[in-house]
Amino acid sequence: MNAPALLLLLFIGFISTPANAQVQHTREYLAKMDENGDGKVSPAEYLHWMSYAFDAMDRNADGVLAPDELPGGKGKAITRAAYLAQLTERFHKQDVNRDGFLSAKELAAPPL
Repeated sequence: MNAPALLLLLFIGFISTPANAQVQHTREYLAKMDENGDGKVSPAEYLHWMSYAFDAMDRNADGVLAPDELPGGKGKAITRAAYLAQLTERFHKQDVNRDGFLSAKELAAPPL
């Protein structure tokens, strides 16, 4: 399994942690990501929220997840910049109506 896939699995695991367990509906999840309360998620809000998994795994805070920092202790190293680029690509895939934001419906749908 490659590093991006492992990060996605880790992120899914973080979503189900007790701190986030209260989120039961997409609208609640959107509300947690929506920092300015406008009812939609901007690219910056998405990247900020989704980056915490990377930051939590980057034990030495060098901006690179080395194989030993990845789940299972193996995989290809990935930089924070590369991870953010992947998140940006995922955001754009989920932004089905191409308005530059994610609605609750778009946020709930897996990227195409």
